[in-house]
Amino acid sequence: MSDPDSEERAFVVAPADAGRRLDAWLAERLAIGRAGVRRLLESGRVVVDGRPFERRDKSTPLASGARVAVAAFAPPAERRAIAEPERPLVVRAEGAGWIALDKPAGVPVHPLRDDETGTLLNALVARRPEVHGVGEGGLRSGVAHRLDVDTSGVVLFATDEPTWQRLRAAFRAHRVEKVYRALVLGRLAGAGEARLSLVVARHRPAYVRAVDPETRGARRTSLAWRALAHGGGATLVEVRPKTGFLHQIRATFAALGHPLVGDRTYAADDPIGAPRHLLHAARIAVDEIEAESPDAPDFAAAVAARLGSAA
Repeated sequence: MSDPDSEERAFVVAPADAGRRLDAWLAERLAIGRAGVRRLLESGRVVVDGRPFERRDKSTPLASGARVAVAAFAPPAERRAIAEPERPLVVRAEGAGWIALDKPAGVPVHPLRDDETGTLLNALVARRPEVHGVGEGGLRSGVAHRLDVDTSGVVLFATDEPTWQRLRAAFRAHRVEKVYRALVLGRLAGAGEARLSLVVARHRPAYVRAVDPETRGARRTSLAWRALAHGGGATLVEVRPKTGFLHQIRATFAALGHPLVGDRTYAADDPIGAPRHLLHAARIAVDEIEAESPDAPDFAAAVAARLGSAA
């Protein structure tokens, strides 16, 4: 018997579906969501009436009787990250069912495409193949949480399903202790707590802003911060998020008037500048799990250059 995922799939648009958007219609038939359809379009796997469609065609209204063909693909949960045994991997701590890795700035946590390499997951599956299929599976196998690509520091993966379920429940319940270090513009003193309503104002590239709590899609967020040292027009801050939201730390400090040094998205006027936003995940802990990551070399160098012995 042939593998259904190794063969082309073809559909004919019914009269009742005429006028619907391609991405929404195809997402229903393939059960992969609109993001999955966008990836198929980007890889040239979708052909409508003999013409290859691209990402920009995702909202095209369909005509009755149109033939939509999709080249072979694997369902999201069955996709596999390419193993990269040669890629360096720094383990900060590990235990039964979990492993804490050090993520350098510029390295994604997991791939977004089947052919993508250079992520933590690519390196991890080469050493721990049992991670494949854990949690969300596919190209997100074992991922318990994420960091922005340019954020450095410690990241947790689960190596078995029960641990992944336990970790995800802990994140949802806000039981996970997360400690970050950030270098922000301007002078901050003392300590405080920032409670803001944030909303994703743009998806590609992502941009988050503070809004009125009644704004549609707004999420109430909270973090505690403590100033550690100041100098050279910047402040080293310890940050403890109590909630988890896209760009939460970066967007919060921008809203407070102290965006992160090097943050090209939120620091419109950055007199210091850096190759990336200076944010480092220093510690994570929940239940018996505990892991720490020392400052990344570029983060440590920036702190030393600005604050010197004060840090």
